[in-house]
Amino acid sequence: MGEERELVVDLVIIILAAAGGGLTASALRLPTVLGYLVAGLIVGNYIPGLEIDVSRLQDIAELGVALLLFALGVKFSVRKLADISRIAVLGGGLQILMTIGLGLLVGLAFGLDVRASLVLGYAVAISSTMVVLKLLEDRGDMDAVHARVALGILLVQDLAVVLMVILIGATAGEAGLSLAREVGFAFGKALLLLAATYLLATWVVPWFLVRVARTGSRELFLLAVLSIALGLAGGSFALGLSIAFGAFLAGLAVSESDYSYQTLAEVMPLRDMFATIFFVAMGMLIDPKVLIDEPGMVAAIMAVVVVGKLLLIWALVVAFGYRSRTALYVGLALAQMGEFSFVLSQTALDEGVVSADVHSAILMSALLSIFLTPILGLVPRIIPRLSRFAILDRLLGEPEPTVEGLSGELRRHAVVCGYGPVGRELVQALKNRDFPFIVVELDPYRTDELKKANVPWIYGDATNDAVLDACRVRDARIIAVTLSEPAAAEAIVRRAKEMNPRVDVIVRGEGSQERIALMKAGAEEVVHPELEAGLEFVRHTLHRFGVDSNQIRALLSRRRQDIYGP
Repeated sequence: MGEERELVVDLVIIILAAAGGGLTASALRLPTVLGYLVAGLIVGNYIPGLEIDVSRLQDIAELGVALLLFALGVKFSVRKLADISRIAVLGGGLQILMTIGLGLLVGLAFGLDVRASLVLGYAVAISSTMVVLKLLEDRGDMDAVHARVALGILLVQDLAVVLMVILIGATAGEAGLSLAREVGFAFGKALLLLAATYLLATWVVPWFLVRVARTGSRELFLLAVLSIALGLAGGSFALGLSIAFGAFLAGLAVSESDYSYQTLAEVMPLRDMFATIFFVAMGMLIDPKVLIDEPGMVAAIMAVVVVGKLLLIWALVVAFGYRSRTALYVGLALAQMGEFSFVLSQTALDEGVVSADVHSAILMSALLSIFLTPILGLVPRIIPRLSRFAILDRLLGEPEPTVEGLSGELRRHAVVCGYGPVGRELVQALKNRDFPFIVVELDPYRTDELKKANVPWIYGDATNDAVLDACRVRDARIIAVTLSEPAAAEAIVRRAKEMNPRVDVIVRGEGSQERIALMKAGAEEVVHPELEAGLEFVRHTLHRFGVDSNQIRALLSRRRQDIYGP
């Protein structure tokens, strides 16, 4: 009970510190990641008498790594990866090898042996998937070309971590045939897991999610999604591979189903919570004394990571045919060490390959480089504002055109929330006139109808930001909320207006109180279905009794004003 109570207290402190750091960073218009890291630094070093078991928190935070890679896999389907496979595999592979070479030279220059210098090279070659993904999401750049290239290279780096861990263990003992055998086993296991993922994505996952969705229970859907993510992550771990690798493959399996957007909507809150704990725990690992004990080594590692890696990636991306501006943005995004750098360094320390001093220097350099990443991330925002300087355009070139999928091509379109009787009529009218639109529906039986009717749709809860974002609400002309649930309708209106204040919103509502609430939320028009049906009965009946059409229209107009207001 004592340990459980300590864990609860530790989590409370971490969450409060994260909230304070995140709010401060947001008030200063800085990425919240930076606030989490600073909060961890303060909690870990500058609060007397406070003792928190960081290793236990890191075990919990590993769920954040797994869920982040799972969400990345859901977003980054195989089809999206195809257009950047060349730069990701070849360019990413070359970047890893060349950066390892730079790290090796730094290690040898500071008197380390070859094994320890290689570990240093491994650590500096890896960038932070969590930090980069968080910053790209905060800036809304996930669909940009430089984001796709950066994430493709990050995936190759994450896969390379598996080989690096094996190499560290092998160099700690005997080399030769045993090393080759270990590497061969690792690749064999990875291929086995890939084959299992393909079978799951083709046969099991779609069948499973359809049946869970038809229960109508969001709790069961969330549990089903987590079972897929953590199941494959556990399978990867059981095979001696990375948990993150298995979680990413699970995301790819789900991405090919019709339920990918709702999966993201359900998983993202959990992912963000565990990822926040991870960042605070990383901040707590900072030991400022390392800057006094090993300033030269830390400075040299930082130079390799921030300057050397940035220039290498810039040159490689340009060599693969991308524009200089895109290459610069990719280099800026990846100019840091990553969460797996901690894993590699800790593994080497446990195996006796590096000393405690070298481990501390690697750790400090990683954290400092992560601190610098949000600052470097401001450059893509600043450069477009300096476009009046012609020399920048000559040096960097024009921005890369964004390559987007079907949902990305939607512009000035209608978003229809709900495919009931009202939504069905609206969809038919839009379809007959070839107006662009997309339907959001949470009922799997109705999505079957949409699929058969060849109507563009997304399975998901329209009250969720991730689902609305997938519908390109920021670029929409109008949103039609046909749902009959007042609370859900009001939530959709508020979220849509927050994303796009200029979008026109028409919503279904009943009674004057609902109408007032929906209008306050931002709706331009509120339609009362029962009232409109009643007025149609009035029109038809009075017409049959011989009442003049103008008198009927005036009567209906007055009645609408009584209900809707002027």
